[in-house]
Amino acid sequence: MSKSYGMVIDVARCTGCCNCFFACKDENCNEAHEGYTAAQPMTGQKWIDVKEIERGEFPKVNIRSVPIMCAHCDNPGCLKQAKDGAVYKRDDGIVIIDPVKSKGQKDIVNTCPYRRIYWNDVLEIPQKCDMCAHLLDKGYTMTRCAETCPTGAIEFGDFNDPESEVAKRLKLNPEALMPKFEMGERVLYLNYPKNFIAGSVVYTDEQGREMCCEGAKVTVEGADGTKLELVSDNYGDFWAEGLETNVSFKITVELAGHKTVVKENVKTIKSINLGDIFMEKE
Repeated sequence: MSKSYGMVIDVARCTGCCNCFFACKDENCNEAHEGYTAAQPMTGQKWIDVKEIERGEFPKVNIRSVPIMCAHCDNPGCLKQAKDGAVYKRDDGIVIIDPVKSKGQKDIVNTCPYRRIYWNDVLEIPQKCDMCAHLLDKGYTMTRCAETCPTGAIEFGDFNDPESEVAKRLKLNPEALMPKFEMGERVLYLNYPKNFIAGSVVYTDEQGREMCCEGAKVTVEGADGTKLELVSDNYGDFWAEGLETNVSFKITVELAGHKTVVKENVKTIKSINLGDIFMEKE
């Protein structure tokens, strides 16, 4: 069976160290790979970019780092726009922009919804990640970005090899960043940050002091059928993660010996901090 290359990136493992970014620069800057890519400029292009996604409201704020690169789509817009074979898709799934045939074809840049194609003003060519095809064709088994990832967030390999780590991650149902375009992306994501609903549960002790409430039961029920059951931690905090946008939720907080608190119609227009939730004694 022929190889079918791709990546599955576990965002929960990414620390934002940017090793992948620097490895890509080290491999491609000031060094052309004949038949694959021209040299990447030192500045102005990020073939792999580590984006920071900030969610929430003070003090419940969370930042996740997400490595983003060309998704090597099975139905790429860049290929449709290109003329004279300037963009082609290999049998192994990798999408290549020919550095010779693509000269002057600036329109290719605007076809990528991920904005992962850059225009080289000096050479007058569009450029992007080639998934280290020049290394793979020499017998390498890993892209530079995956090789240098210290936490294993970036997993590269052959989708057709059931024993490969990347194929095992495929079984966890990773998602494309922009599934609505139906492009058949080969760079997929696990634990991509969606919306959350967070809060802090507080109770009054025998001395009348307001205390962080550990062990309160928090149930989050969405109009889309989502149901999460959480327990507040030693700071009284709870975080309901992975919630879809524009969904109404009902939050129920229960604590033995106290009145149940219910918050209705909490809509995830964005990630939400409910603030302090005070539990009254029965």
